[in-house]
Amino acid sequence: MNDVHGSMRRVANPPVFPPQTGGETPTLPSNPLQIRDPNPTERTRGTERRIRVGLSTSVIQRGRSGIARYVFSLLEEFQQRNRNCELVVFVLKDDLALFDFLPPCVQRVVVSERFRKPVLDILWHQVVLPRLAKRHHLDVIHVPSYRRMMVRAPCALVSTIHDLAPFRLSGKYDRARMFYGRIIARFLARRQNRIITVSRSTADDIREHYGVAEDRVQVIHNGIDHTKFFPGDGEEAKAWVKEQHGIARPFFLYVARFEHPGKNHVRLIDAFDAFKQTTRMEWQLVLGGSDWHGADIIHSRIQKSPYRSEIHTLGFVSEENLPTWYRAANVFVFPSLFEGFGLPPLEAMACACPVLCSARGSLGEIVGDAAVIVDPEDAQDLSRQMMSLATDESRRANLKAKGIEWVKAFTWESCAAATMEVYANAQAPILA
Repeated sequence: MNDVHGSMRRVANPPVFPPQTGGETPTLPSNPLQIRDPNPTERTRGTERRIRVGLSTSVIQRGRSGIARYVFSLLEEFQQRNRNCELVVFVLKDDLALFDFLPPCVQRVVVSERFRKPVLDILWHQVVLPRLAKRHHLDVIHVPSYRRMMVRAPCALVSTIHDLAPFRLSGKYDRARMFYGRIIARFLARRQNRIITVSRSTADDIREHYGVAEDRVQVIHNGIDHTKFFPGDGEEAKAWVKEQHGIARPFFLYVARFEHPGKNHVRLIDAFDAFKQTTRMEWQLVLGGSDWHGADIIHSRIQKSPYRSEIHTLGFVSEENLPTWYRAANVFVFPSLFEGFGLPPLEAMACACPVLCSARGSLGEIVGDAAVIVDPEDAQDLSRQMMSLATDESRRANLKAKGIEWVKAFTWESCAAATMEVYANAQAPILA
């Protein structure tokens, strides 16, 4: 799952456990998910015991990624809803503070910062993590990204594959990453006991490109946090945007990292230019998100626009402020060329913002008929739909109502419950 808007969890307190590279943390009370232990130890002989799950978190990119949102949301649900497992979370040292929302009963194992670099992180997953799994008596290891799937461990392997972008979007990665995603990850995927994926579209890609049997792939849609993303007071949100950013006119909002060509900012700017030239309406374009690969191309295109004074760039958008932006926007635009899931359109819908969206990758599946669908490679089509929504208030009102109803089906509670079932049903390891 690619980064969607770069939100980072707010840090309030120091981490529960002190830094200790690869060290042990206290064994604490656990939750009562009962499973049969095929090799009972002294503490469990003749009885049912609780499942122990290890979760790798090294790919959260300091909290500014879609995978970070996935990991944080699952952990919150596991502990808030008293999910029935013992959790052992493997955390890079500098990321510890991002996990201080967890209660003391969640065991944290600190990973040295020297393993943050991608190549060393891959080696850590293949060499060190299997040993830690044995030391911590894990039943399951969950790696939430295909980029770090393990080849073997003394327990069941579960991985989440958010998308197979290397097969679907040329130019997204360099040659080394494309090779890893297409060749190495294909081999590793076949070593997993269970693969979780976030959409039917990605499940089809996994079966087609990785050749993984259908009965080992489980589709579990992501959720959204309905305590944060809800309609709220639109006028209050607009007043905040005016006060904080000086934006007082109607605006289209796009929140995604500045990644070219994948996030398709350049065509959106082309469409906005055409919209302005044709309609002369006072609408503006607001772009939120951190710089990523190809960001210089996007910034250059903004500067070349004859309407550059009406294009606002926000940079990183905090998770705290994101709902306010959705509520203040008149239309949320999401013209991405490919997504494995696509949280922002759902979050915008939950905040009563009408959505204009690409259908590439999983997006058509995720937004259903609650959004206006557009061809993301056709700037003229995008411009026409922007004009239609800007001039038709009743259409926007209809989309708001549809979106609010549609997103009720997407909850992190149901996602966490289904994920826990995958843990419980994972079979014995392929290689012990």
